[in-house]
Amino acid sequence: MAKKAVIIGVSSQDGSYLADLLLDKGYEVTGTIRHSTNYSHPNLAHLYGKIRLLAADLIDQESLANVIRQAKPDEVYNIAAMSIPADSWTHPIYTGEITALGPVRLLEAVRWFAPKAKVYQATSREIFGNIEAESANEQTPFDANNPYGIAKTFAHMMTRSYRESYGMFACGGILFNHESPRRSLHFVTRKISTGVACIKNKVKRPPINEAGEPLIGKDGKLHLGDISNKRDWGYAKEYVEAMWLMLQNKTPKDYVIGTNSSHSVEDALRIAFKHVGLNWRDYTVVDKKFFRPTEIKELKGDYSLAKKDLGWQPKTSFEELINLMVDADLAIFK
Repeated sequence: MAKKAVIIGVSSQDGSYLADLLLDKGYEVTGTIRHSTNYSHPNLAHLYGKIRLLAADLIDQESLANVIRQAKPDEVYNIAAMSIPADSWTHPIYTGEITALGPVRLLEAVRWFAPKAKVYQATSREIFGNIEAESANEQTPFDANNPYGIAKTFAHMMTRSYRESYGMFACGGILFNHESPRRSLHFVTRKISTGVACIKNKVKRPPINEAGEPLIGKDGKLHLGDISNKRDWGYAKEYVEAMWLMLQNKTPKDYVIGTNSSHSVEDALRIAFKHVGLNWRDYTVVDKKFFRPTEIKELKGDYSLAKKDLGWQPKTSFEELINLMVDADLAIFK
C-alpha cells in the first residue's frame, strides 16, 4: 500500500519540489493551499491531476484538522509560513499567528487525528540571528533578531516539546537559504536571475518588485539592496530530499541543512551576468530602500550530522545554481 503524505504549503518552492519527490517515490500526496490562493499558481501547474488539493490555513485550526482527518497521512510536512523576514517587521502579529502558532495548531491536529504520523517542521537559519560564529550546527544557541526568526524559534521549540512530551515523531529541519527557479521574486537570487534574463532579452515589461516598481528601472538597471551581504545558499531541490530523509530515520531528530560555504550577493550578480556575457557593474544599482531594518551576519550551515545520520550532502555548486536559475528565467522572460 502506498504511503500517504500531506504537504502544508504545496504551492511554495519547497512544497512543489517535495511533491515531485514524493510522487516519484510512489506516495499519495495531499497538498494544501490557502483559501485565498489562486489555484493557477505556476508551481502547481505540473501537479494538477497528480495530487489532491485541499484548502487550509495555518491560522484556522479546523481547516488543518479536516485535512488530517481526510488524508489519514503517514507523513506530514509543514512548509508554509510568513516567509519573508523583512515583511515580518510590517506584519509582526500576523507573522506570529502564522509562523509561530500555525505549526502548533498543526501538531495538535496530528496528535488528535493521526498520532502515528511523522511530522516535519520547516525551521530557518534565521533562528540563529547574529551569533558570533563561523558556522552553526544543532547545538548552536538561538539568537533570532526579527519577528520571522523569533516565530520560527517558537515553532521549532514547540516541535521539540511535542516530540519529548507526547512521543511524536516530529523533526525540525533548520534549513539555510535555498534557491531555485521556483523561488519567489521577493528573494534576491530570483531577482537577480530574472533581472539578468529581462536585461539580456530586452523585455519591455519586466515583473514588479516588492516596492511595486518594475524590476528593471527606467535606467535599464537592476536595483538591489546591500550587495555585500553573504549567505549560505543551496539548491532547494536537494534540500527537500533532506526533509524526506529526516522522516525515514529511525529516531526523530532536528538537523541543520546547508552547504557550509557562503557567497555574497555581489558573487551572485557576477556569476549571473557573466553567464549571459555581460558585466554586472554596468547593469546594477545599490538602492537603500531595499535595505532591511536589521540584517543578519554571514553564517554557514554545518550539515555534518545530516551527512552522518542521513547520508545527505549538497551536490550543486553555487555557480551551477545561479546559472540554472538564469537559464530557467531566460526561457520564461522573452
